[in-house]
Amino acid sequence: MGIIRAATGSIGGALADQWLEVIQADNMGGSTVMTTGVAVRRNDKRNQNKKGSVDVISDGSIVQVAENQFMLLTDGGKVVDYSGEAGYFQVKNQNAPSLFNGDFGEAVENTFERVKFGGVTPFSQKVYFINTQEISNIAFGTVNPINYFDDFYNAELYLRCHGYFSIRIVDPLKFYTEAIPRNASRVNVEDINKLYLAEFLTALQASIGKMSVDGIRISHVTSKSRELASYLSTTLDEDWTQKRGMIIESVGISSISYDDASKKLIDMRNQGAMLSDPTIREGYVQGSVARGIEAAGSNKAGSMAGFMGVGMGMQAGGGFMGAASSSNQAQMERDTANKPQPAPASPNQAAGAWTCSCGATASGNFCSGCGGKKPEAPKAAFCSNCGTTLPPGAKFCSSCGHKL
Repeated sequence: MGIIRAATGSIGGALADQWLEVIQADNMGGSTVMTTGVAVRRNDKRNQNKKGSVDVISDGSIVQVAENQFMLLTDGGKVVDYSGEAGYFQVKNQNAPSLFNGDFGEAVENTFERVKFGGVTPFSQKVYFINTQEISNIAFGTVNPINYFDDFYNAELYLRCHGYFSIRIVDPLKFYTEAIPRNASRVNVEDINKLYLAEFLTALQASIGKMSVDGIRISHVTSKSRELASYLSTTLDEDWTQKRGMIIESVGISSISYDDASKKLIDMRNQGAMLSDPTIREGYVQGSVARGIEAAGSNKAGSMAGFMGVGMGMQAGGGFMGAASSSNQAQMERDTANKPQPAPASPNQAAGAWTCSCGATASGNFCSGCGGKKPEAPKAAFCSNCGTTLPPGAKFCSSCGHKL
């Protein structure tokens, strides 16, 4: 029993009377992986099964195969012939199998040698169609967090992953014999994906671990869907491709979330990375001091106590603040060195002489060059609270902390 290619020009018209049955795939949706063949145009005697037996395909019947379909002709539950090519094929009970491989090559033919039916006596003949399109929109999600060691953070982090993946059947014969339940007339991917989804999630965990070993940062996993699909295909190659004839076609990650402990660690690491920048660190320290002084002014125990607390805190943190500003101080010294400096005073310059803003040296109260007035010397400051004498320009008393 086998099939031969039928001439397309003889299917319709006057020669249509010779075809006993025309068989095509039953309704095949986007999630359908297998369906049986059904006879069409059975409205007159020329399209009836003249043998009158159930599950027997009349000799000379036509099987129509569409694009992205793989047709299997079975006898007694065993595959006796197939076609991976689109077109019309005539069933001949006395013919040897023709084996139209189509795009599937020798791999399908090798599988056929293992599952073919050796006899020719028809017991129960059926036609099945395997969907070779990409089966997409299969949802997945990790219930428990997956551990991920990130070299950048130098820590074991935990993430949850949700998204969709798609499969493609690359060896329909193997898929039919290994994945399709016996006596099923139609199989959707939802009917058989419970086990496969569990295997997929196991492979997902292994693949994400492989990405960790390869040094991919945890925040980059979402943008590595193509690489993740490759990892999964490699991980599932033995179980899915070699045993069941299907592959992972693509993986789309909708979201990646971290557990609470990982979030805290990432935030802490990011803050530390920001504070390693001297400019940001100096601004953070100065902002903290300014907020402390502002809060001290509204201290319930009195502003004096608040300012004293600020002063004690600054003295206690002096080492840290000095280290925090050391790089900025060095930069300020370099900037000062690069600025033009005023000419040094002459050794013969008289005592009490002063340099005017115009550059001339004067000894009196007015400049002889431009008539400018000698600037007044800054006056010392005094604390009105404790009477301590302070250097010019002081804003707070160094003894009691009183604001001047």
